[in-house]
Amino acid sequence: MLITDVRAHHISIPYDSGVASFRQGASAIAALDIVLVDIGLPDISGIDVIRELKALCPGCNVLVVTTFGDEKTVTSALEAGADGYLLKGTGLDELKRDIHALQDGGSPLSPMIARKLLNRLQTKAVDKKSDSGGETKLTRREHEILEMIAKGFSYAETSKICSISAATVHSHLKSIYRKLEVHSKTEAVYEARRRSLIH
Repeated sequence: MLITDVRAHHISIPYDSGVASFRQGASAIAALDIVLVDIGLPDISGIDVIRELKALCPGCNVLVVTTFGDEKTVTSALEAGADGYLLKGTGLDELKRDIHALQDGGSPLSPMIARKLLNRLQTKAVDKKSDSGGETKLTRREHEILEMIAKGFSYAETSKICSISAATVHSHLKSIYRKLEVHSKTEAVYEARRRSLIH
C-alpha cells in the first residue's frame, strides 16, 4: 500500500516498513497505488492535484482527507477523479480501514459527505420525474463493468475477469459517469439501479 507525500523535485513514499524514494517523477507515478490528498494545499488546489494524478496514473486510487465539506468542493473533487472523500478528524484505525476498503475497490465517504451526495441524488431523481425519460444506452462492456462494481468487485478484480487493464476499467467508468450524469461509483450504482439498468 502506498501513500504519497509529494514535494518539489523529490517524492517519498512511506511503506508499512521503510521508505521508497524517487528522484524521477515517472518512477514514482508508476509505483503509486493509493494517494492521500488534502484540498487546502498552500501552493495549488488539491482538486488540480487529483486531476493531474488521474491523468498521469489512471489506475491509482485517490483519497481526499480534508476539512472542506461543502457541496461544491466535494462535487469538484469527485468530478476530478477522487475515489473517496473523508473529513479530517477520522481516527487512525478508521482511516486504515478506509484505506484498505479503497484498495479493495470501495469508495469510503464520511457520513456527512454521504448524506450530501444522497440528498443531491434524491433531488436529481425528483427533478427527473417530469422528464420524458429517454433510455440511457450503455455498451455491453460498460454494463458488464457496472454490474461487477455494483457487486463489490475491485478495479483489479474487474480488470482481471474482463481481461482488460485497470486504466481501461477507469476509462469505461468515466464513460458511464458521463452517460448517467454522476461523479462517483456510489452515484453510478444508485442511478443505474434507479433506471433499471442493473439489478
